[in-house]
Amino acid sequence: MADVKKEVPELECSNCGTTSELTPVITYVHQGEEKHVCTRCLPALIHG
Repeated sequence: MADVKKEVPELECSNCGTTSELTPVITYVHQGEEKHVCTRCLPALIHG
């Protein structure tokens, strides 16, 4: 059986613009809108 790699869309941080190729990016929903934040910007999102 051959290994099949799923193609995952590249995500971009809504705050700093970095991509999921460079750092982990988390998806969240705020006021009904899907957004993305990288792990570097996550503390600012949490703590304001």
